[in-house]
Amino acid sequence: MEALAHFIDTVNGYLSPILVIGLLGAGAFLTLRLGFVQFRRLAHGFAVTSGKYDDPNEPGDVSHFQALTTALSATVGIGNIAGVALAIHWGGPGALFWMWMTALLGMATKYSEVTLAQHFRVHIKDGTAMEGSVAGGPMYYIEKGIQEVYGWNWKPVAVFFAAMLLLTSFMTGNAIQANTIATQVHDNFGVANWITGLISASLVGLVIIGGIRRIGAVTSLLAPIMAAIYVVGALVVLLSDPASLFPAFSTIVAEAFNPTAGVAGTGVGVFLFTVRFGVQRGLFSNEAGQGSAPIAHSAAKTDEPVSEGVVALLEPFIDTIVICTMTGLVIVSTGVYDDRIPTTIPLRATNVAYVEVMENGGMSATRQPDAVEYVDGRVVDASAPRLAFYDVAVEPLFVDPGQTQPFSGTLRPLQASAVSSTGETYAVLYGDAVRNSSPLTALGFERGLDRIGFGFMGNYIVLICVFLFAISTAISWSYYGDRCANYLFGRAAILPYKFVFLLMHFLGAVVAVTTIWDLGDVALSLVTLPNVLTLILLSGLLKRITDSYFERKPWLENEVVHKAIAEAKKTKRS
Repeated sequence: MEALAHFIDTVNGYLSPILVIGLLGAGAFLTLRLGFVQFRRLAHGFAVTSGKYDDPNEPGDVSHFQALTTALSATVGIGNIAGVALAIHWGGPGALFWMWMTALLGMATKYSEVTLAQHFRVHIKDGTAMEGSVAGGPMYYIEKGIQEVYGWNWKPVAVFFAAMLLLTSFMTGNAIQANTIATQVHDNFGVANWITGLISASLVGLVIIGGIRRIGAVTSLLAPIMAAIYVVGALVVLLSDPASLFPAFSTIVAEAFNPTAGVAGTGVGVFLFTVRFGVQRGLFSNEAGQGSAPIAHSAAKTDEPVSEGVVALLEPFIDTIVICTMTGLVIVSTGVYDDRIPTTIPLRATNVAYVEVMENGGMSATRQPDAVEYVDGRVVDASAPRLAFYDVAVEPLFVDPGQTQPFSGTLRPLQASAVSSTGETYAVLYGDAVRNSSPLTALGFERGLDRIGFGFMGNYIVLICVFLFAISTAISWSYYGDRCANYLFGRAAILPYKFVFLLMHFLGAVVAVTTIWDLGDVALSLVTLPNVLTLILLSGLLKRITDSYFERKPWLENEVVHKAIAEAKKTKRS
């Protein structure tokens, strides 16, 4: 297992900078090539999403709004709660600014991949409700688009994309979501993981067995509700102390260009370190360029690819500019991002590690030492590794919850124990530690709501949203995977795929094999590169499709049809 973990870390080490450069570069290129489409056509995107141009007789399975909510259900997830906290934990408050910049470029990328996916989608003859009537996604425009424009046979690349995304749908889009739910429920209520896994798998199964139409119907209700709960909760926190908002924005912008904080950062004060974490978490939050969301948008009822492309460019705006900003402002305005709070530290906990403190004050992860000597709660040798919680050194250490008895003795990391100078052995120590991931976000909500006497609700708001976000992500990712299965193996593979998906969901809840699930992230990284390369290669075709749509203005005709249908329904009811 250690060898596999090392392999994954090595691969991610190589892929991470390539992905960041590739995705940002593609976003900038497409922004210029399409004349800043994400700004000029944003209002049109909202208009199409509203349904005023919907024609139910056009080909497809779901409305524009349902396609958007299905895709948003996958992108608005744990990353909006935990990912923002991770970025701020490592890169400081300024990382949020670079998440914003990433989202603005990502809007052009999302528009491009969805428009092309709609343009090259295929129709499934006599498809059942479970199978759907259409199928689309990057695998289709990689194969058919490159063949049409350049005459190249990129079928193997398309097959590779579909296979890797299929793998990702089992892991990152499914098992990890189930594990997050089960862990949170167990930690808060003591419910066994297998019980939570069985319940969540059943809920997901009831939805996905009905195909994209049922998925679209559920997500069109679930996505707005879960987003509203989270955003309203965050607004209550922010408005409980409005005077903290301007300083929070000021801190975010100032730290973006002159970083001084990144509580766990190895490069405290290093500009590129802050940029890296902001960009990386932003890209993985809104998923622009990864090729997953175009699959959901391909199911929209339309015969104009651009009409769905403008709907899709709203995704990074809603996901990152709105929801991630809420998380970031809660964390920064309440000041919890570098706060240390009394913490129980089980020495076997996965959040326990060992770090070396560098000259610039940063911290660098290191291997577990054989032994570390402590006197009065502090290391004897200043150059020795220190026990860390969420990758930040904890000193002083105590042997009692009240932190009145400093630990003196030998810490033995390999045995996950601490032996005091008087011979007592401890498996748990205590100290003031920082938070990270969803616990950091929950702490921000608790701290903010405590101002108005509702601090106890902070953790429950985050818990409810984690549950809803994770369930909705699994539901949407099931559709991504079944379209890949259909592309690779045909319609007969769709039902078996759904059964395997549900089995993986249950296993994800009960088997915490993090390294295996991390393979899903590697697979997702590998499919992103051919996707963005294809978008650049097909940018000429994309521009022609875009220009044609806005010159013809077909939505005006659709508006007339939509009004006529609505009027006919009104007359029939009366």
